[in-house]
Amino acid sequence: MGNRLEYLFEQWFDQKDSCQWVLATIVETKGSAYRKAGARMLINSNGQVFGLLSGGCLESDLMLQAQKCWSLNKDIIIVYDMQDETDITWQLGIGCGGMVKVLLQSVNSSNNYLELLTLREKLNNRCVCFYQQTPRLDLHEINKSQNAVKINLDINNNNQLEYISNDSLIFTSIIKPRPAIAIMGGGADALPLVNIAYTLGWHITLFDPRVNYARRTYFKHANQIIKKPFNELYDCDLLNNANVIIVMSHNVNLDAQALLVADKSNASYLGLLGPKHRTLKVLEKANIEYNQINKPLFNPVGLNLGGELPESIALSILSEAHAFLEKKLGNIRLRELQKIE
Repeated sequence: MGNRLEYLFEQWFDQKDSCQWVLATIVETKGSAYRKAGARMLINSNGQVFGLLSGGCLESDLMLQAQKCWSLNKDIIIVYDMQDETDITWQLGIGCGGMVKVLLQSVNSSNNYLELLTLREKLNNRCVCFYQQTPRLDLHEINKSQNAVKINLDINNNNQLEYISNDSLIFTSIIKPRPAIAIMGGGADALPLVNIAYTLGWHITLFDPRVNYARRTYFKHANQIIKKPFNELYDCDLLNNANVIIVMSHNVNLDAQALLVADKSNASYLGLLGPKHRTLKVLEKANIEYNQINKPLFNPVGLNLGGELPESIALSILSEAHAFLEKKLGNIRLRELQKIE
């Protein structure tokens, strides 16, 4: 979870006035790059770095560049270009072969912390945010041929870089809160699902009304544990606003209740653990049929990655959910229709 903005902001917030900070933002890439435009990290004068803009290749040099940003008291932009053999990138030994343009901005009270306090609050409230960075820069050297307005729009990543003049740019981003997963069933096999989702930086809510399940002692990485009966969760915001819901109580009656309430939520991904013949029993207990479910039901849930251990199953579930949220499985709805037949 250490690279999501919510985590970066938590590391920054309590120390925001105790040392100097720089926000580093990738504003443009060409060719191969470890991370794309919109990736961010925070650097402080205590030598701490939160987040990654590369596989570790650029971070040491970015620390040096941050010191320049503080000493000059201005925003700067750095270009790492593996396409140019004279560039510092070759000395750093970076082998991606592309170009990465990084904007460095001081973060302090005099510039209202670059509005990061507001951004942090909105992300914590699970709001989609429009964030704009408008530094004043000396761009003459890196944009010698720049004589007019240039717009570079990355539709897939919701980022736009616009050059207004040779010394001014605007970088805008649509920033979404981290994905939220609701796991309905707190048995032993839910533990690796919680742990992997935690590593991904997702918000995790675990639901189970049974006394000996979903115990905090075991599920330390769950953000919330809700012990209410499933059929009393229709007004639960943590369930209704989840992006992903996994039903896995291993109890037909509980799964039927969970499926009914989950189908009324705003989740885009609904998965049910178990083979199809068991799903028919769950649907019968819920008194509904496949074609009455409002959402595509992912069942059996998860990609076919092989392996039968709980860890392998958890990986397959989150791989499919992740791909679905990122719109990287174009035929996934077709697969769901094939599962239902």
